Amino acid sequence: MHNDQGTRVPVVIVGAGPVGLSLAIELGSRSINCLLIEKNDRVGYAPRAKTTNVRTRTHLRRWGIADKLAQAAPLGIDYPSDILFVTRLAGQLLAKIPNASNCDAERNDLYPEHAQWIPQYILERVLKSHAETLPSVEIRFSTEFKSAEQNSDAVRVRLRDAARDRDEEIHCQYLVGTDGARSSVRQFIGATMAGQYGLSRNYNIVFRAPGLAHAHPHGPGTMYWQVNPQAPSLIGPMDRDDIWFFMPTKLPFGVSLSNEDAAVLIRDATGIDLPYEILSTDEWVASRLIADKYSSGRCFLAGDACHLHPPFGGFGMNMGVADAVDLGWKLAASLQGWGGESLLASYEIERRQIHERVMDEAVANHSVLSNDFWCDGLEDPSETGRSLRARAGERITAAKVREFHTLGTVLGLCYERSPIILSDGSENCSTDGRVYTPSSRPGCLAPHAWLPDGTSLYDHFGSGFTLIANKMASQADVEGARRDALALGIPLTVIERTDDDAVDAYSEPYTLVRPDQHVGFRGAHIPARTLRKLTGWT
Repeated sequence: MHNDQGTRVPVVIVGAGPVGLSLAIELGSRSINCLLIEKNDRVGYAPRAKTTNVRTRTHLRRWGIADKLAQAAPLGIDYPSDILFVTRLAGQLLAKIPNASNCDAERNDLYPEHAQWIPQYILERVLKSHAETLPSVEIRFSTEFKSAEQNSDAVRVRLRDAARDRDEEIHCQYLVGTDGARSSVRQFIGATMAGQYGLSRNYNIVFRAPGLAHAHPHGPGTMYWQVNPQAPSLIGPMDRDDIWFFMPTKLPFGVSLSNEDAAVLIRDATGIDLPYEILSTDEWVASRLIADKYSSGRCFLAGDACHLHPPFGGFGMNMGVADAVDLGWKLAASLQGWGGESLLASYEIERRQIHERVMDEAVANHSVLSNDFWCDGLEDPSETGRSLRARAGERITAAKVREFHTLGTVLGLCYERSPIILSDGSENCSTDGRVYTPSSRPGCLAPHAWLPDGTSLYDHFGSGFTLIANKMASQADVEGARRDALALGIPLTVIERTDDDAVDAYSEPYTLVRPDQHVGFRGAHIPARTLRKLTGWT
């Protein structure tokens, strides 16, 4: 990004994790100049996320980089995404849940991109590489947010450039904090986190163990839940070169693990005696916390800066990327002049209702961990032991399928209450977090379809609004919508479907899809001022 004044940029983003990088890409792909700063010297410090879900991968497809993430998969895109519950890695199988998070690399009518089991630090590298190709995006590492002042017109941000040992002042129109659980931007706007802190205390340990993948009898999987009294835990492969993760759960408060302690615990938990090289240990506390406000004036929060929950279900990082997409198109619309005065206010209204639903789901998943399935005799080789294992397997399947079959939560949550959605009075979407039922009801994700030429319907959506007009639509109404969009400066793509290939889900003659692929309106006619309503003009 070339800026003659050097101190003015429309958007400053604080924090270059996946949420900040996604926001920079969303803005950069819309030719909005932005500065992304990160206090560390690179991406990928102590990341825990390993699931990039179908919704996030669909955004990557929209940005043109889903294939790059697939190519970067360290275990291969076809690696089995099975979750196995075992007494220990060297012990007995209790239950198996296949195709966790829809990672199987096969075509599905419900979405264009399957999920992917991949370390967050690799996702961040792919996002960073793409962001760096966008002329309107500048990324600065070793640069820390120090303070800010704002008025009704602008924000003045003071930064500390550690590499150059100097302070700098940046004038921007919007400041966004994507700076995680200890957000400095959240502190600046005076937002506070409320909820339940300390649901459990856990460790995330990354280690190298040559030969571990072949030292147990259970075959490949993405995660093994170990049910034993020594160390109820999760363990699984993470990267090439025999790199694994190990997560003992619900540790007593006050217990800390040295590298030597961690290696002993892994050995005891797995029942496999190998040399375990500890690469990192990261203590973390599971909590359910949400900010009392997501913005103040021209300053906004996204991702962990405004919501924190247990990582069971793989929702956290992905939900932050969705925050970035929602906020990103609205910031772009506001800066480009086609977003109305209430558009940015809709960000918190829309996202908070999703956050609350997902956080409840994550807390429910966290309430039943490996710790809860152990009983004396579970590892006995006797008939009694086999009977106990069978009953434990039934309990595990009943309790944990919801954690790994989550498509209803990932794709099915709707913006029920939004000032920029034109409701048609139809019934609420399904509340089953496991099962996704596509609906073109306003507020819901636009239903996906594969077209006869092999492309996704989503591939034909524009970067702005998209009008899907089916065979019952009037050409005069379509042209009227084009004229309205042109007059308002709203980018509009029209998809006119004269056959039934897409599209049983689009039963109304007209469906207006927002830039984030959510439905804003559907109906037999397009009322006057519809586009104004959907873009926040009161």
